[in-house]
Amino acid sequence: MVIERGEVANSWRRERWDSFRLLTPNWQSRLPGLAYEGPDPDGYMTTKEVTQLIERFAALSGSPVRTGTAVTSVRRDGDGYLVTTGDGEIACRTVVVASGACNVPSVPAFSEAVPPSVRQLTPFDYREPGRLPEGGVLVVGASATGVQLAAELRASGRPVTLSVGEHVRMPRTYRGRDVLWWMDASGVWDQRHDEIEDLERARRLPSPQLVGTPGRTTLDLNALTAMGVELVGRWAGVRDGRALFSGGLRNVFSLADLKMERLLDTFDVWAREHGRDGEVGPPERFAPTRVPESARWQLDLGSGEIRTIVWATGFRPDYHWLDVPVLDGKGRLRHDGGVADSPGLYALGLPMLRRRRSTFINGIEDDAREVIDHLARYLGARH
Repeated sequence: MVIERGEVANSWRRERWDSFRLLTPNWQSRLPGLAYEGPDPDGYMTTKEVTQLIERFAALSGSPVRTGTAVTSVRRDGDGYLVTTGDGEIACRTVVVASGACNVPSVPAFSEAVPPSVRQLTPFDYREPGRLPEGGVLVVGASATGVQLAAELRASGRPVTLSVGEHVRMPRTYRGRDVLWWMDASGVWDQRHDEIEDLERARRLPSPQLVGTPGRTTLDLNALTAMGVELVGRWAGVRDGRALFSGGLRNVFSLADLKMERLLDTFDVWAREHGRDGEVGPPERFAPTRVPESARWQLDLGSGEIRTIVWATGFRPDYHWLDVPVLDGKGRLRHDGGVADSPGLYALGLPMLRRRRSTFINGIEDDAREVIDHLARYLGARH
């Protein structure tokens, strides 16, 4: 039984902004037995198209989905589990937690010190520029969501300031192919969780600065600067109604540029060693991220310059309903490749669950096969 609090593909219907598109090209957005067969394999799905994909998969697989059913508690019950929902209780031998890692926006505590004259919202609340108050916007966070929203807001004519911390820079295309083609073909995405030296850090890495536009454009900080977006450092706190930003943008930019160069080197080596150089364009290198001549260290939030703050500072899972002692001190699920710290409890759909590709739609199949294989062995051993 699959229990869903809303409709099938609920988060895609309810929790994305209007212009949202996937970062993965259509040919990669596949589910078991359901590959893309449309006319634009190198395009990027809209939220409506993702919703339709998941609806088709639910029908194709014959999944026993119980919609409109919110889970309020999961707890141990003998050698199994008791799942409490708004429609009653369900006893089961095993549970797979597939609620994802992006249930609640992560907003810093100092947001409470922002003057009430400034509207604050998260990507869950944002829909399109016309719904915001007139005036400047401060976007906090420079991963995929932050750069996309900063670009959209700036294109609408608004003054935009982007607060930049650690980020992952990537070109949209490299040597004539989508950069995610390179990740897939070269095997970068196939690296397993038990092969990564610092797995916890890898799981916390921000999403790459990518956007899925029909023109397959690169959206990095240089592109935003060219649009007129002002860059400032990481937002460190609020004092007397003023936003305080850290320095060190040059170092932050240099580190992101260095990591990108290393990744591109990896692609070049793979193409050369596997005889693929003739199938792609020549190696490319990109200009370093331009450092502002005099980035501001603070901003008066009461001056009227900033009317809206968009917190694109990431998300965290919400396990308030999970009454099993399997969470760490930061509220994250303790698991080894999807096998949780409680017999018969499993997880799917978390970052780098078993491979680097776990984050993406086409990464779920391999994860699911291995996790469910473990689950089946567990049930078999009990009998």
